[in-house]
Amino acid sequence: MYLIFGLGNPGRKYAKTRHNVGFGVIDKLAHDWDINIKESKFSAFAGEGFYDRQKIILIKPTTYMNRSGEAIRDFLSYYKIPAEEIINHLIVIYDDTALDCGKIRIRKRGSAGGHNGIKDILYQTETEDFIRVRLGIGAKPGRMTLADYVLSDFKKHEQEDIIFGIIKAADAVADIISRGADFAMNKYNIREKKQEQEKVGDTTLET
Repeated sequence: MYLIFGLGNPGRKYAKTRHNVGFGVIDKLAHDWDINIKESKFSAFAGEGFYDRQKIILIKPTTYMNRSGEAIRDFLSYYKIPAEEIINHLIVIYDDTALDCGKIRIRKRGSAGGHNGIKDILYQTETEDFIRVRLGIGAKPGRMTLADYVLSDFKKHEQEDIIFGIIKAADAVADIISRGADFAMNKYNIREKKQEQEKVGDTTLET
């Protein structure tokens, strides 16, 4: 069984903001796997289904980003998943300003990296060991605060990149479930790093 959390803020005013790309990936997975997302008894919208013979719970917390860990704690407790088993059952999808718009990275453990939602998850679960799918939203412009930036909408020229990023992140989650996190890390992390290196090489040639 996998609990798949996409992080974001509830409400229409936040729906298209950078901070809500995790919700976008959950919506894509729900569409792909024909899972109905509805209000749950915990602080979240959630839906159950199956993929590759695995039970799947897709979850969008409604606790707001900075308290994302509360919903995750409640679901882990309900399904009786102990701390040492979390890495085998929990996938968290969230935005990352350290990655170019639409790029993804997969990790199995680590620090919060300055992300408040992840900070709360680490606090509530008392472990760094869970699978993360990070979806790039681009670096913050110097003139903006980080809070203003992550709550801003994507620019027109970024729309195609973030749509492809959401599709790619959903595909990565599917690969994690069917073929394992190590396979997905090798497939997506290495491919995207190679693309970045090729991009840098093209820029060098141009200059």
